[in-house]
Amino acid sequence: MTMGGGKTKIFRAIDFFCGAGGMTFGLTLAGIKVVAGIDIDEECKDTYETNNLESKFIHSDIKELTIKQLKKLDIERNDGSMIFAGCSPCQYWTQIHTEKERSLETKHLLEDFQKFVSFFMPGFIVVENVRGILINKDESKLTEFLHFLQKNNYGVHYDIIDAMHYGVPQKRKRFLLVASRVDKEIKLPKADKGNGLTVKDFIGVDNGFASIGAGHVDKSDFLHMTAGLSEKNIKRLKLTPHDGGTRLAWKDDLELQIHAYKDKDSTYKDTYGRMFWDKPAPTITTKFHSISNGRFAHPDEDRGISLREGATLQTFPKTYVFKGSGIGSMARQIGNAVPPELARRIGVTIRSQVTDKVESRKVKGDYVHV
Repeated sequence: MTMGGGKTKIFRAIDFFCGAGGMTFGLTLAGIKVVAGIDIDEECKDTYETNNLESKFIHSDIKELTIKQLKKLDIERNDGSMIFAGCSPCQYWTQIHTEKERSLETKHLLEDFQKFVSFFMPGFIVVENVRGILINKDESKLTEFLHFLQKNNYGVHYDIIDAMHYGVPQKRKRFLLVASRVDKEIKLPKADKGNGLTVKDFIGVDNGFASIGAGHVDKSDFLHMTAGLSEKNIKRLKLTPHDGGTRLAWKDDLELQIHAYKDKDSTYKDTYGRMFWDKPAPTITTKFHSISNGRFAHPDEDRGISLREGATLQTFPKTYVFKGSGIGSMARQIGNAVPPELARRIGVTIRSQVTDKVESRKVKGDYVHV
């Protein structure tokens, strides 16, 4: 990036709530140096460090993280080329979560993130979260955060976006915010609403995924492994039509019908359903490995999708290594992640918009100091 003195400035970033490293990896692909990732979940450490060798993992609760700790990373205040990404866990504000008491600790993480933004005043800020943070913007502290940004002369652009329009083969609606005090006209990445990405473009035998069964164990780094299923659930899947079938196929079977869903055909209708080959996948959640938690059954095979299939639908490369204490731990890391391709497009947009501004002003004999 051109500076007033003719030097080149490299964009750097701190990935707060980094998890398995989806945002870090995507920004790195965009040519941005991610200095560190911070997360409270120590199980993410091995995954993050294995795949993001140039970034430091800091195991810390953001409520306990100090300014002094971040200063040790050689971060300057008012650095126009610094990006703070704050994509916090979203359990409290997600619309599908009902156990609010257990997720209270995630309620005001945006406020905790603001403390660090306020001190360091980075050139750019990225926030990705569930839609509920905007729907409940006063209670989630989003209103307060937006006022803070505007008061401090940040240009702000935010909206509800669907990741399926940003190179991700799944319906994943999220709140996305990009702010900058360097470029007051900063914009979100441009949506590509005609890409037509589907499940069959990413998984299946033709994409390198062997046909396997429920409970398949894969001890290699490829992790094409699946959760086990009870005999009754296997019977249910055998009766579920391929390519998008639902539990309605066996609703009249007294043995197989689920009591809670009796006479409630429209209640959680995707549960136990199969994915469609020719449509985007549903949102890959932290429990995507379980067919009882959504439309997570394989389009054809009598099983849930594997860890690697879920990661691929999240746009992690097949070489990305996940480590954890078990299938549930790794599924949680994958489902919580910002899809790397979405993150890459955010990074590319920030770099290209600001570079274009610099080049435009150079033509006029002016320079932008960032």
